[in-house]
Amino acid sequence: MEQKDYYKILEIEKNAANQQIKNAYRRLAFKYHPDRNISNSEAVEKMKSVNEAYAVLSNPKKRSEYDLLRQQFGYSAHQRFRKNYSDQDIFSGSDLNHIFEEMAKTAGLRGFDDIFREFYGPKFRTFDFHRPGLFGRGFVFFSRKAILFLFNKLTGNLLPEKGQDINDTIYLYLSLAQEGGPYAYYLRRKSKKLIVQIPPGIKNRQKIRLSGLGKKGKGGGPAGDLYLKVCIKRSLVQWLRDTISGIRG
Repeated sequence: MEQKDYYKILEIEKNAANQQIKNAYRRLAFKYHPDRNISNSEAVEKMKSVNEAYAVLSNPKKRSEYDLLRQQFGYSAHQRFRKNYSDQDIFSGSDLNHIFEEMAKTAGLRGFDDIFREFYGPKFRTFDFHRPGLFGRGFVFFSRKAILFLFNKLTGNLLPEKGQDINDTIYLYLSLAQEGGPYAYYLRRKSKKLIVQIPPGIKNRQKIRLSGLGKKGKGGGPAGDLYLKVCIKRSLVQWLRDTISGIRG
């Protein structure tokens, strides 16, 4: 991933005040707006970088997190920051749409909706909602996480979501793996004792799935599953046999 510095992108100092950040963004957004750079293919990428830099630095919480990473990791701060922030996270709560609309009114340029659809394609969506005494307008970057967030905000309810799976490893002697039978297992995360039925002939590294024993679902959704990976261990007698056989061979 390309190493970027949000402050250099906006051409401002690290101690820039909020109004200075906004003024710098307006100047660069107008400069790189696609409608003013029809023959300049590089302007699109510059505009996207400017949008992202402003969305982060204009938000006190995101700016603080980025500054801390920048102090610790220098130019690789951007890469580390983006590992924890999706496009939806980056632009959530930003007033970019209002600034775009100001430019559209004063300079006759295309507005926020058109430009972001051009930049980000079908994953970008805008929405309007009407409720008694309430009207809202916003945008999301289409993903399951965004859908869950939007549904919760608009309805006050959680969209049913399956719980996360749990993965663990069990260690079986070869005889049990070959013959099958009951195996006592303790699920620590739920403080629960289970008797797992081992199917005959199970192989090393195969997994046994126990439905509904994973983490609890959300919004009435089903629980996840428990996956037990089998690791076959040799008994002392089997180990001695294999060792002697190897020496003789």
